[in-house]
Amino acid sequence: MKKAIRKLDEAGEFYTAERCFVNEVANTPDDPDVSIARARVAPGVTTKWHRLRDTGERYVILAGEGMIEIGDLPPQQVQPGDVALIPPLCRQRISNTGKEDLIFLCVCSPRFRPEAYEDLEQQ
Repeated sequence: MKKAIRKLDEAGEFYTAERCFVNEVANTPDDPDVSIARARVAPGVTTKWHRLRDTGERYVILAGEGMIEIGDLPPQQVQPGDVALIPPLCRQRISNTGKEDLIFLCVCSPRFRPEAYEDLEQQ
């Protein structure tokens, strides 16, 4: 049987080249259908344009405020309680427009795998 409860390990947070901090809450091969990570973007920071191959994503905003850009849609303001739906292969980035950290859950289906990530700012 899989673990019924996964505890958030605060020491597990790491900084990414995407310009945000990530903590993998649930991402294991024994649960391939979904992964959950907590992301944290510092005030004034915008993440890199990127997309995920074969993986849909949802951002569940927990704290702070920001502006998200998804595909060709106009930028949209996000705040706690909002959920952003990001289809596979859709370019995306998020900016922290507030004075405190922007914190959100990244829910990926199927689970996030590094080889699915495409940095769209690489030259």
